[in-house]
Formats: sequence, structure tokens, C-alpha cells
Amino acid sequence: MNVQSMCLAVISMGETSGYEIKKLLEGPLQHLFDASFGSIYPALGRLTEEGHVTCTEQSQSGKPDKKVYALTSAGRVALLNSLSPMPGADRVRSEFLSTMLFAHLLTPGQVGEMIDHRLEIYRGLLQALEAGVLLNATTDFGDPAATEFVSGYGATMIRASLAYIEDNRHLLESAALLSDDDGRNRNAPELRAVQSK
Repeated sequence: MNVQSMCLAVISMGETSGYEIKKLLEGPLQHLFDASFGSIYPALGRLTEEGHVTCTEQSQSGKPDKKVYALTSAGRVALLNSLSPMPGADRVRSEFLSTMLFAHLLTPGQVGEMIDHRLEIYRGLLQALEAGVLLNATTDFGDPAATEFVSGYGATMIRASLAYIEDNRHLLESAALLSDDDGRNRNAPELRAVQSK
């Protein structure tokens, strides 16, 4: 789903401002969809030009006028068309995994610190999902059953990631521990034999 489709989806639940869309996409939905501040407003501009949304300005005391977007019938058709195709495969882009691929070039202390930091992030995400952050954030516009499914799915994935990292961190830490100054594993054949058991 592209940024325009995601904006249409949010607007389909009720009139909203660009700021409110940004707050939702950069808040509770940030782990499901990657939309930056710089991509939301151009998308809203294109949607307005294409007649998929209308934009009205509401005056605010002491602040600039607030632009409020509403879905048009053409916008509803465009949204349904964007939701109809079979979703593609999930893409995993992880700075953590990219870095851990080269853990043997780091010190054991660096690797341990990075793993601990990742575990802390995942525990925070899990706590937020279990506390209903996603459910609370989407109560005004989302379907409760669909939101519960997505929230539960996310929590299950995070629990699995936590368990995997906790159970297997020794592989990364040993790679860093067994590397020489050039990042080559001093004990590669023996390590592979231990890992295969």
C-alpha cells in the first residue's frame, strides 16, 4: 500500500487533517507502514488534485488555518481499487539484522549492547501492543475485530523475535569473541561444528 492509499484509508473513516494522519502513521501505525512527514502532505496534494479528497480550511485562533480532508466517491473507488490486489510479500528491512550480519567485526561488548538495545525496543513495543495502544488509537475509525487481529499478530511476531534473540544471542556474541583483529573467525570450523549440534 502506498502513501496515497494509506491516506485515503485513514480519511475514509472520517474527515481528518494532515497533522492527524501524520500523527497516526508516525505513531501507532509506524511499524506497519513507513510514511514520513515529507511524503504525507505531497500525497494529500495529489489526492486533492485528482479529486479523491476535498480539502476545506478551518480557522483556528492564534494558529494557521487547519486543512481538513474528506473522501469523495472517486476517492472511495480509488481506495477500494488499491485494497483489492493480493498483498505482496512482507519486506524485512532491518538495520539491526544488517549490522548483526557483520557482528564478527565488532567487539563482544558492542554486540551485547546492540542486542540488549534491540530487546529493550521489542519489549517496549510488546508492552504498548498489550496495553492496547493500537486499539485505542484506531477506535474512532478502525474496525475493532480487524484492529485486534493486526495488534495480536504484531504482538505474536514481537514475542517470537524476543524469544529468538534471547535464545540465540550467543551465536552473535561468540562470533565477535572469536574474531581476530581483521574480523576473521579464528575458530570457524570448530564453531560451525558446535552450531550444527
